[in-house]
Amino acid sequence: MNNLTEFLPFLIPLAIAQFALLAYTLHHILTHATYKRGTRALWLVVTIVLMNFTGPILYFLLGKEDA
Repeated sequence: MNNLTEFLPFLIPLAIAQFALLAYTLHHILTHATYKRGTRALWLVVTIVLMNFTGPILYFLLGKEDA
């Protein structure tokens, strides 16, 4: 238990950043109609299933349409 409390100052900001990135990604997917690759449903599934930074980063690298 003591080990966990030592890591909390690092874990809390990381968790906040992860959920903020997830929220921004979901907002972007739901408010835009065009994507470089895939469909809205595909990117929602990828983002939610791989929500620990991987899904949102994949979306912004591969799916987000530059406008």
